[in-house]
Amino acid sequence: MKRSSVIPGAAPMVPLWRQPRVRALVWQVALVVALLAIAVWLVTNARQALDERGMTSGLGFLFNAAPFALGEAFFSFRPGSEYIDAIAVGLGNTVMLSLLSIVTATVMGALLGFARLSRNVLVAGLAGAYIQAFRNTPQLVQIVFWYSFFTLMPGPRQSWSILDLAFASNRGLMVPAPEDGGVFLAVVAMLVVGALLAFGISRLADRHRRRTGRRWKLQKVAEITAFLLPAVVTWLVAGAPSAWSVPELKGFNFVGGATLAPEFLAIYFGLSFYIAAFIAEIVRGGLVSVDAGQIEAANAIGLSRSDLYRKVMVPQALRVIIPPLAAQYVSLVKNSSLGVAVGYPDLFSISNTVLTYSGRTIEVLCIMALIYLALSLTIGAAANVLNRLVQIPER
Repeated sequence: MKRSSVIPGAAPMVPLWRQPRVRALVWQVALVVALLAIAVWLVTNARQALDERGMTSGLGFLFNAAPFALGEAFFSFRPGSEYIDAIAVGLGNTVMLSLLSIVTATVMGALLGFARLSRNVLVAGLAGAYIQAFRNTPQLVQIVFWYSFFTLMPGPRQSWSILDLAFASNRGLMVPAPEDGGVFLAVVAMLVVGALLAFGISRLADRHRRRTGRRWKLQKVAEITAFLLPAVVTWLVAGAPSAWSVPELKGFNFVGGATLAPEFLAIYFGLSFYIAAFIAEIVRGGLVSVDAGQIEAANAIGLSRSDLYRKVMVPQALRVIIPPLAAQYVSLVKNSSLGVAVGYPDLFSISNTVLTYSGRTIEVLCIMALIYLALSLTIGAAANVLNRLVQIPER
């Protein structure tokens, strides 16, 4: 008599096609194959359509001469430079504008968020009015408003003077600037590196205190040294330049210093003030999310209001604040493309110009989309790292 191979009491074997993991893997592979097939079909059809119309494709056009000039650029660009240089200028303008706007919007939003929770009725009311006004009006309307405001200012001879150092007119805002701009940017970059080093030292000191119960005696000195040393060394290695150029009226315009054009100021103010209203509500929501028991305990041991925010509320609120804050940063970077409405040469505007002159619609649009995607993913990755750093371990 043939014995059964089934072990008594053992679960019956499930066929592979009925196992959830196997089926999920098969469906995922099928989906990826289908998406790749659709992408290949789209690319093939596009190339065939271009060939039928006698149009070439590819990225070789990026190294052709660009027959146009750019009005404002953080990098040098002249007619005859390559198209890839023009796109690099647009990327540089977008990145610089976004970074400045992010810093301004973050500072303003944090201050407004704290003001919304102020015990002073007037301060809380003004902060609430700002948030409602800027959050509930279209951003494009705000950008056009600021552009109209700056272009309707008096001419250079009747410009508004700010301590005889900066001047505002319909030509823009003229401000003092270091004569060696490259060294200045390098020092600023080293200050950012120093801030990261100081933050790392602070984290290590905090872990040491939690592990041993003792504080580092020279923690503050180490943090200040780590923050300033890279910038000071960079400045000294570059020859310690200290000369600044101050704007001066000569004839019908100013010479010297740096000029911030009305187009830049319009998109900068439009982005910063608009996003600041949303950041303010994010900060306020994060602060009120802290458990009331934590606040009562802090008040019971006699913490001042500043220590209450700095040591109890803000560290816990950051876990709630950072994810939506990153979303606002991504939104700001993408909305910088609205600068095309006032003629600011950002990535979107310059890409449109490149598209018009080169006739490479698909290639330019793909390059522009990939650059915006890379910027957004970079912000998301940085936010994820910061979010992990501020997480409080739970038992």
